[in-house]
Amino acid sequence: MSRHDVKKLVLMRHAEAEHPLGTADHDRPLTRRGAAEAEEAGRRLLAGGHAPDMILCSSALRARQTCTWVCSALGEAAPTAKLEESLYAAADARILAVVNHVPETVEALLVIGHLPGLREAALRLATPDSDYDAVMALADGCPTGAYAVLEVPGPWAALDGADARLVDFSVPGPGRR
Repeated sequence: MSRHDVKKLVLMRHAEAEHPLGTADHDRPLTRRGAAEAEEAGRRLLAGGHAPDMILCSSALRARQTCTWVCSALGEAAPTAKLEESLYAAADARILAVVNHVPETVEALLVIGHLPGLREAALRLATPDSDYDAVMALADGCPTGAYAVLEVPGPWAALDGADARLVDFSVPGPGRR
């Protein structure tokens, strides 16, 4: 498969959220810092050539707000996001099942979700020839607003494990990658 045929999968953790007393987990909003993290992530995605054709977003408020700030930073390059209820608190297998149903016409996919499933999905997909520093940084932790970029050489439907190359792991904030 030529380089042109390689698709991109970006797995992003929602930005920093508040923990207000009496608020259900699904309804937790972003903090001010979280909004800044999400906007910065959107700018980095755009600058890195990782603007998505499609966005799948958890239905949790903090994920939806993250998506709004990312799209704001992407500007005209932002596609309409699709809320995906099953991404809320999803395990890695569930995340991959959702990605497996993405149309083949999508060349760059952004998934906004939660730990631990999102991180486990990225590590599960990473091929042995993945960027060593990116794999080690992701294995060490996945802070809010961070995202992993994977190159997918085959169809979305075939993604299962060790079949996408992790090429970048980006963490928002000063002095971070």
